[in-house]
Amino acid sequence: MSAEHSGPADAVANPSTSLDPADWSALRAEAHRMLDDMIDSIAQVRERPVWQPIPDDVRPRFREPLPRAAMPLADVYSDFTDTIAPYATGNVHPGFMGWVHGGGTPVGMLAEMLAAGLNANCGGRNHIGIEVERQIVRWMRELFGFPQTASGVFVTGSSMANFMALLVARSAALGPQVREGGLAGEPLTAYASAAAHGCVVQAADLAGLGRGALRRIPFDAAHRIDITALRRRIAEDRAAGFKPFLVTGSAGTVDTGAIDDLAALAQLCRDEGLWFHIDGAYGSLGMLSPEIAPKLNGLSEADSIALDFHKWGQVNYDAGFLMVRDGEQHRATFAAPAAYLRRETRGLAGGSPWPCDFGPDLSRGFRALKTWFTLKTYGAERMGAMIAQTCAIARHLEARVQREPQLELLAPVTLNIVCFRFRAPDGIDSDALNAEIVADIHESGIAAPSSTTIDNKLAIRAAIVNHRTTSDDVDRMVDAVLKFGAARAS
Repeated sequence: MSAEHSGPADAVANPSTSLDPADWSALRAEAHRMLDDMIDSIAQVRERPVWQPIPDDVRPRFREPLPRAAMPLADVYSDFTDTIAPYATGNVHPGFMGWVHGGGTPVGMLAEMLAAGLNANCGGRNHIGIEVERQIVRWMRELFGFPQTASGVFVTGSSMANFMALLVARSAALGPQVREGGLAGEPLTAYASAAAHGCVVQAADLAGLGRGALRRIPFDAAHRIDITALRRRIAEDRAAGFKPFLVTGSAGTVDTGAIDDLAALAQLCRDEGLWFHIDGAYGSLGMLSPEIAPKLNGLSEADSIALDFHKWGQVNYDAGFLMVRDGEQHRATFAAPAAYLRRETRGLAGGSPWPCDFGPDLSRGFRALKTWFTLKTYGAERMGAMIAQTCAIARHLEARVQREPQLELLAPVTLNIVCFRFRAPDGIDSDALNAEIVADIHESGIAAPSSTTIDNKLAIRAAIVNHRTTSDDVDRMVDAVLKFGAARAS
């Protein structure tokens, strides 16, 4: 080989350019230490605060310039243990009740490690990661009573799933030409409860309909969409020249956990010729529980369902999912033939259709593996019992609130979310007082409820989602509300 050609070839072959360790034994020892530490962290989670603020001397460390030189893994890990691990969100902790975040599991953590080791791109191709995802689709068809022709795809979360469902419904309403010509002035309108998650409104915005195209329908005393008002608004819009095409029902609203009358919505959509979508971000997995499933009557009649395995399913973040009854309509909405996505009948380019035919992502992690591990390891019966238990603990909290003269329940408890507040003495701003109580509890490390607004009143909102949470945990949270409330009120 001539001298002018030897340099680049040698550089390619030179093992020093690889990012693999020079000493695999040392890496193995460090990896075992990391794994042991993380397992200990989960096992001993009750021994630390739910949440603690990031100290002033820690934040500047994340404003350092791009590192140019290599750093020993042990030193990087030391940075992690000192400046990252102590200041996480806190949803692993049983005292975390503020937002609908699952607690994750050690099994899911291990599965995520395995998925990272495989480093599979699950956008497509003919490999086992795609088969695992297809199995989850089959399991969800079974759980939701969907036909064998239904499709499903993993996404980041229900915000993306709700957006994608709107796009499928839009394509079904306007035909395939919408992908080429856009809305072309079509006056589409969609409908959801005023209690629906903000991502449902955002979906209309992102899809080019405009936020105003999503009609926010009033809800009743049980925080369910008013079916009569919905029918009336659809009729008014049709008379005004609009084109209704989609109704989104909630299977567990974000504020109170209310479930819309899904069966009535399904019938309305059949009568009106509309796409029936369900935002079942966490509530749809209540189908795993024989106790909760009857509350979801009508869910199996949906045209599409958005859900998150990382909420009630306790899969480690992130693992959102979209199910569509008409799998061909789903594929037709997203499939984008291209030379670099050429399909074959054999080899790694076989196995069509691929997940990228059912969503916008070509680069996709192996989210299905941790979901597969979770469902296989714990089983549907145990998962259903866990879900029912979170609702039982919420009822315990509801009863405790109703027993305490200083507390006031602000909304019916349908599933696992309890909204209440501390009664402020005359002359004290109740909203401001309860906001301070929530912040006090966060900073104490005892628990992490959140706040929301119910009937123009600021509420303390406790969402019992974590499988580790017990009645004792919610009692400690209530005790803290009473303690900080009394101190603030005085």
